[in-house]
Amino acid sequence: MESKSGVSNAQKTPRKTSEVEMTQMILVTLGDTTWRMFVPSIGFTLLGVWLDGQFGTKPWLMTSGIILGLAGAVLLVRKQLSDLKSRKELKK
Repeated sequence: MESKSGVSNAQKTPRKTSEVEMTQMILVTLGDTTWRMFVPSIGFTLLGVWLDGQFGTKPWLMTSGIILGLAGAVLLVRKQLSDLKSRKELKK
């Protein structure tokens, strides 16, 4: 049934998110956060370990890799949070 303005009742009321959709959104967000944290952390750590073996600088490049990896992870997660905030504000 359409109203006089030509917009159906289904278009007027916002659709509620089902539990399955909400669960999927949470799982996607968790997966996204996981790769953003672990890929830089583990990647830079392993790179540091390999470079230490190449140059004989044990444990300095590994330690630097850990620090760079954690910094990269923090930056990626902060970017993800700001993207989620802006997406949430757009829905309002």
